[in-house]
Amino acid sequence: QVQLVESGGGLVQPGGSLRLSCTASISILNMAWYRQAPGHRREWVAAISSGGVTNYDDSVKGRFDISKDDAKNTVYLQMNSLKPEDTAVYYCKTVRRNMDYWGEGTLVTVSS
Repeated sequence: QVQLVESGGGLVQPGGSLRLSCTASISILNMAWYRQAPGHRREWVAAISSGGVTNYDDSVKGRFDISKDDAKNTVYLQMNSLKPEDTAVYYCKTVRRNMDYWGEGTLVTVSS
């Protein structure tokens, strides 16, 4: 059983920054961030592989940065130049032995 705990969400003004964290109960091999806005489907945002290779959705490329600290079993999502359309619940997800494990999510609200 893998447990993931997100933190770092909150209310921020447009143009501001937030850093989300996702701490796993075991060593991280891969991790992805997803988000789900009200009335919308959950969508993929960014991912990092065990070797540190990163990928981003075009909507966040150049604004968001995913990184990890293996010693802390933690993955981060640094979000800069936030826009109101970034408002969503953000979830982290990892895959182990062909099973998906999700955190419970952290709410990010971008509003003035």
